[in-house]
Amino acid sequence: MAIVCAELLSTGSCSKPACTSNHDVQICRPCGVVCYTTHVYQAHLRGARHINTIAGRSKIYHCPICVINIPATGWQEHVAGKRHRSAAKALGVNPEVDPEEQAMLPDQNFCNACSINVPLNKWEFHLRTRAHAKKVLFTTFEAAFDEAERNKHGVVVSHAEGGLDFGFVEVDNAQPGVQAYISVENTVPLARINLVGVKMATTLRRRASPFTITPPAHPGLVHKRPLMIQATFRHSFRGRYQGRIEFTFFDIALGRTFIIVRDIKCTVGNQDEYNSLAPKAPYVPRKRTDRTAETNVVPGIPPPASNAVPYVVKLPHANIPTRISAALMQGSVTRQADQIRASVLPPIVNNGTHGRFYSVLLWVEEFRMEHDLEMYDITNAPLRKYGRYYYLEVPGLAEKRPSVLVGDRIFVQRSGENNGRWYEGHVHVVRKVEVGLCFHDSFSTEFNANRGYDVRFKLNRIPLRRQHQALGTVFDPDRILFPQEQHFIDGVLPIRVLNAIYNKVIIGNPPQMQAIASIVQQQPGSPPFVIFGPPGTGKTITVIESIRQILRVNANARILACAPSNSAADLITSRLKMLGPQKLFRFYAPSRSPDDILDDLCPFTHKTPDGHLSCPPVATLKRYQVVVSTCVSASFLYGVGIPRGHYTHMFFDEAGQATEPEIMVAIRTTADNKTNVVLSGDPKQLGPIVRSAVARTLGLEKSYLERMMDRPCYEPHAWHGISVVKLIQNFRSHPAILRFSDERFYEGELQARGSSSVINSLLGSPVLVNKKFPIVMHAISGKDDREASSPSFFNIDEVLQVKSYVQALRSDRRFRITDADIGVIAPYHAQCLKIRTALRSVADSVKVGSVEEFQGQERRVIIISTVRSSREYVEYDLRHTLGFVANPRRFNVAVTRAQALLIIVGDPDVLSLDPLWRSFLNYVHNNGGWTGNEPGWDTDAQVDEHAAYDQELRELAISDMNDFARRMEQLALDGVDSANAVDEGDNDANVDRPWREVE
Repeated sequence: MAIVCAELLSTGSCSKPACTSNHDVQICRPCGVVCYTTHVYQAHLRGARHINTIAGRSKIYHCPICVINIPATGWQEHVAGKRHRSAAKALGVNPEVDPEEQAMLPDQNFCNACSINVPLNKWEFHLRTRAHAKKVLFTTFEAAFDEAERNKHGVVVSHAEGGLDFGFVEVDNAQPGVQAYISVENTVPLARINLVGVKMATTLRRRASPFTITPPAHPGLVHKRPLMIQATFRHSFRGRYQGRIEFTFFDIALGRTFIIVRDIKCTVGNQDEYNSLAPKAPYVPRKRTDRTAETNVVPGIPPPASNAVPYVVKLPHANIPTRISAALMQGSVTRQADQIRASVLPPIVNNGTHGRFYSVLLWVEEFRMEHDLEMYDITNAPLRKYGRYYYLEVPGLAEKRPSVLVGDRIFVQRSGENNGRWYEGHVHVVRKVEVGLCFHDSFSTEFNANRGYDVRFKLNRIPLRRQHQALGTVFDPDRILFPQEQHFIDGVLPIRVLNAIYNKVIIGNPPQMQAIASIVQQQPGSPPFVIFGPPGTGKTITVIESIRQILRVNANARILACAPSNSAADLITSRLKMLGPQKLFRFYAPSRSPDDILDDLCPFTHKTPDGHLSCPPVATLKRYQVVVSTCVSASFLYGVGIPRGHYTHMFFDEAGQATEPEIMVAIRTTADNKTNVVLSGDPKQLGPIVRSAVARTLGLEKSYLERMMDRPCYEPHAWHGISVVKLIQNFRSHPAILRFSDERFYEGELQARGSSSVINSLLGSPVLVNKKFPIVMHAISGKDDREASSPSFFNIDEVLQVKSYVQALRSDRRFRITDADIGVIAPYHAQCLKIRTALRSVADSVKVGSVEEFQGQERRVIIISTVRSSREYVEYDLRHTLGFVANPRRFNVAVTRAQALLIIVGDPDVLSLDPLWRSFLNYVHNNGGWTGNEPGWDTDAQVDEHAAYDQELRELAISDMNDFARRMEQLALDGVDSANAVDEGDNDANVDRPWREVE
């Protein structure tokens, strides 16, 4: 393909003679498209892009407020957007403006191919960029393909049964093969045309096609005697398959060769099953409501639980500073992060600036959280009154999308009213699909059960305010925030002298014994101690034993044990129950319903006389030897007046899943210079959930645990037993399941110590490809979909394959498996919902959830559905297409949950673009665990950890597109007498030439 000349593209001509002579192009000015031959140009004129442009559907508008050009199709979204509204507010003008005709901005050109404004001084550079060349390439390829698809020279290629789609073929029928016939007919009586070739085009991965074509017995095309060409599809696995057939013809009279192409496809599976899971409605991105400020809010009535805890210290409001909000309203993530760094963040983070640094990151995160909540706003929603409560049905409430707790606030306004007056409803009741709100008494006069209400969810800022409160304290010792070698008093490994071990299993585990001894023998005021616990190595067991040993040797010790989630805190409590309700107290936030508390933990809680969860008086609270809470809820101790330094030890289990401000809630409000801190977790597994990309960029996603382990004095080998202990005995998984993550993340130090009756229990299972290797990679070519307004992806092909595996496992009478033994992990919420729907009739109790929901858990069988399956190779964006799946920590957690059997269902063409996944797929394939479509790469080749495999595939796709366009161009030029070519040099002469009337 010829190179695009910048001058030609911008002006329509070229001043360089040598260059001009090489141009054989037509330029479509309305579309800004370059076509390299007349045939391609004519095809473009018939194409959808040109027709849409001429019809005004690709028109460019100009926004006089933002002073930018906008494609007409995106005008409404632009006008409704926050950036436009903010710009209008700053100018003091009405944001509702009519679009103007496309304006050429000062000192800029508008590139029609890319739909962007380009400064004049960068125009030449833009025309040479890869992105621009790709846009031009797409146009050329699409035009060439449109041309190739056309019936031509009187030859009509069709399908006798209405298209080249085999439709749905059952797996049992697809294995022996199914046939269809393609009709090739000559419709011109005297034309002499031969079919000289018919073949399947090669795929990017160069693997064998499941489609085969049987050429006709004779090549000649006789008028009205169609040739019937047999197409056969044969495959053994569920999925979606497609290909392209190229028919090559030769016109004897013209001495010309030409090509006609047809797509061919087939779906292997049951049509009824697919239909039951198909998208309910086409995907249309959910439009955000225009959230003008609520200027007139009628306060609601808080629930009684709001005052259940007798706080004596008030929380600060800690509202987002205007300069931070302003910095986050414009530009890219990188630009916003740079602006925050330059204007707000302290240049150096030390003990003096630590609190300010993390407060800024919290505000950045809050800004995004508020923005995300807008997606759940409801318009014209009905309210149902029962007693003093007004009940609102909230879509997605059962899946915590959005999460609503007692005490949260929801604003409502009668639909159609724009007077700025809103009623604040406090959440008093949370049920499965609805919440009960309590408004001001005046709402009863306004309420109309036959009217709809606009609903806005408001962010509960209490957890954020608790973190700001902690960060604002003056307790900021270096030995906790920035420990160095000199903070360790003697730097000598403590002697393991433990006279009595409660959990006898630990005795045979030297790293656990060392961790416990080191923690027990720590001097008051030591730097934090880290229990580095890879998957299944017994972190929580070590924490529990350490707590009990401290209490055994020091009756005056007081311990605060925290975890990021209620479930993790409940686990700590349940394993310390032997202490009894007089020594152990579990604090729950009052917003939690007492009905949600596990029965065996109720004796360790405290309730007010009217039944709300709370805490006992300070004098009673101080008598407990161990208090357990979530990290953020631990602020209650400071709030009710527990003196600083009361707790000698603070334990944080699963510390890698908490942000640093969450950990600091307890440390900076309640610790003193003698308090010892113990962190337990794994920085190689999932970190905290941070919604803001800007906050992640600035460091909020890096946990306190991970930051500690990045410091030289926490290197596991050099500082073993002094500041850190790495647990290495894995009690969960079969060695083959453990091996890959061990070598990739844990230096190959993990030792498989799981019970053989568990980890070997499924060797020989019929679902295994290699009966001695308990991992299966089921390679499937599916299709990822979205539906209605949900941006979450699902893949029906993978859903049904997961269902097939669950059915096979549950029906096996030799290897008996219960629902509770199986876990299904999927990275997208929509996929989890589809899998639950599919399993409802066969295994309703199988746990299906995200990677986050499975961290810390295990199952005998884990099935992972990776979901994403894309064929848009040239537009391929690895970050967006693989998304969560390409996150190394998410990968590590997912593949280390299984005890005896791990099954991955996914598209290897997509997964292999990520070096980590490619290495894992090679590991499975080379150990005989592969089934389904064969890999499209050499699994014995060394994986380059820094390779851009997605870029390689993109370049291969571009090469194929170039090759196809070039072949079509060459066929169009074949037989053309260059002596008859028109000299277009004297363009002005056309002024005097008459126009021909062709009709």
